Amino acid sequence: MIEIIRAAKNNIRDIQAVSDVAWPHAFKDILSPSQIKYMMNWMYSDESLREQMDVKNHHYFLAKENDEFLGYMSVQHNCENTGKTKIHKIYILPDRQKKGIGKLLLCEAINEAKRHDSQAIYLNVNKYNETAIRFYEKNGFFLAKEEVIDIGNGFIMDDYVFEKTI
Repeated sequence: MIEIIRAAKNNIRDIQAVSDVAWPHAFKDILSPSQIKYMMNWMYSDESLREQMDVKNHHYFLAKENDEFLGYMSVQHNCENTGKTKIHKIYILPDRQKKGIGKLLLCEAINEAKRHDSQAIYLNVNKYNETAIRFYEKNGFFLAKEEVIDIGNGFIMDDYVFEKTI
């Protein structure tokens, strides 16, 4: 049975182990290898994950079956004082996708948002990540806006922002 557990700093290596496989797979046909490498370090280094947890108030959750971690997500409540919860990340190991794990993590994010009195839940998704876009649309999210974000080193994130009222 798959369970969703709240991650702590002692799970940083578990998050990194899943991201090392899931993240490059998700973006292999969308981003250059140099941008993938840059973004992996930017988001998943020990220092970055600790800052996300300790300073930025990102809450990580892991999908676990027996002793294996299959995916993760992070959420931030009242992100940018909007009264909304932002999903910063949802990633599943490629060989475990389409088995309901993403839906379990999404349900946990919605439940967390409700517990924190959020009006809505939202996220950024790369404009060319068609698999993720279909997943969010299927789960009741709507396109709220488009964003181009300069992330440094000559790279950008070219995203849609999807939202769901809860």
